[in-house]
Amino acid sequence: MRNRKRIRSSGIGGQAVLEGVMMKNKDDYAVAVRKPNGEIEVEVDVFCGAMHGSKLRKIPFVRGVFNFVDSMVLGMKIINYSASFYEDEEAKETKLDKALDKISGGRAESLLTGITTVVSIALAVGIFILLPYFLSSVLSQYVRNTSLLTIIEGGIRILIFLAYVVGISLMKDIYRLYQYHGAEHKCISCVEKGRPLTVHNVMRSSRIHRRCGTSFMVFVIFVSIILFFFIRVENPVYRILLRVALIPVIAGISYEIIRLAGNSNNIIVRMVSVPGLLLQGLTTKEPDRDMVEVAMKAVEAVFDWKAYLKDTFGYEVDESWLRDEEDEEDEEEEPT
Repeated sequence: MRNRKRIRSSGIGGQAVLEGVMMKNKDDYAVAVRKPNGEIEVEVDVFCGAMHGSKLRKIPFVRGVFNFVDSMVLGMKIINYSASFYEDEEAKETKLDKALDKISGGRAESLLTGITTVVSIALAVGIFILLPYFLSSVLSQYVRNTSLLTIIEGGIRILIFLAYVVGISLMKDIYRLYQYHGAEHKCISCVEKGRPLTVHNVMRSSRIHRRCGTSFMVFVIFVSIILFFFIRVENPVYRILLRVALIPVIAGISYEIIRLAGNSNNIIVRMVSVPGLLLQGLTTKEPDRDMVEVAMKAVEAVFDWKAYLKDTFGYEVDESWLRDEEDEEDEEEEPT
C-alpha cells in the first residue's frame, strides 16, 4: 500500500453556501442543501465557464484569470440557489422582477447574477486595491520615499483584509457558513488522506486545506504588494489604472501558486502557504455531523471517491466494513 501520509490532490474543490455545500469536479458540480424540513436536497449540473474548450484555459498564468471569473459567477449562482430554500414563499414578484424578466427574455435570475458578480468584483477592487492606495497617498506629503509609500500601501491592504475577515467572522450567520466551509474542507482532506468517506473519518479530518479560497486571497494580497512595488509609474492617474490593469496578472500568478501548493510538499511551498493556513482558523469552523452529511452528499454526487482511493492509494473499500462503521456511528448517537 502506498504512503498515506502524503497528501495527493483529488482535483475537487468546493464552496460553502447557505445551509449547504457545493462541490465541483472538472465541469460537474453538485449543491447539497439542508432544507428547513431537515431533508437534504442535491442538485447536480454542469458549469463550463468562459472560453470553455479554448486552449487559452490551459496556458499557465492565463488559466487562472478564467478560473477566478468562473468561481465568482458560479459562486453567485449557487448562493442564490441555496438561499431560495429559505425565501418567504409568500413573497410576491415585484415590478423590478417583471421588468428584468421582460428585458432579459425570461432570464432575470441570470441577469441579476451577472450584475451582482460585476458589482462584487468592483467593490473588491475598490476596497482591497484602490482604497489602500488612496489612504497611503494621504501620507505622501510626509513620506517622500516612494518605495516606503508602496510598502505602507501594502501594509494597509493587509490590515483592511484582516479587519474584513475578522469582522464578518463575528456574525452569527457567517459562523454557520464557516462551519459548512469546514465541512467542505474536511471531506476533501479525508479522501486526500486515503480515508473512506464516512462521517467518522470526515469529523476527524483537518478543516485546514492548502487549496482554500482564503489562501488564494492571501496570495493575491502578497502578489499585489510585490508587483506594485516593482512596477511603478509617476503619474497618479496611471498608478490607479496600473493597479486595475494588473489585477488579471495578480489573479493568474496567485492561481499558479495555489495550484502548486495543493500538489507539492516542497518546504518553500509549505512556508509560503502558512499565512493562508493560519487565516483559515477564522474562515473555517468545526462543523457538526449534520453539516458533514450535507457535504458528503455533495462530494458523492460528482466524485467517485472509492475509485480515487483505489487508483491513488491502491486499495478497495470494503462495503461491509463501511456498513459496520455506519452502524457503530448510529449506536454512538443513540441516547444512553
